Amino acid sequence: MQATQHIKSISYLKSHAAQIAQELEKNTTPFIITQNGEASMVIESVQQYQEKENLITLLKLIALGEKDRMAGQGHSVEESRALLAQARTQHSA
Repeated sequence: MQATQHIKSISYLKSHAAQIAQELEKNTTPFIITQNGEASMVIESVQQYQEKENLITLLKLIALGEKDRMAGQGHSVEESRALLAQARTQHSA
């Protein structure tokens, strides 16, 4: 289904909420809801929302790691491998 078919008015949302919920379960395309002819909100499934939130969290972690790397913080690959090897040795002992 094309994204343009998922642009609906707020009055459509009010009268077809159950149908929209069913469509979101089958199709991953979110609905764009308009009010007075302008885009007002986006409705997506809970699964889509959770996936998006997880992605945002991961991107924030990557950005923080990159910020630390640029500041010279953290460990090199060699240091990380040595620390992991040491931890494995201590754990198995």
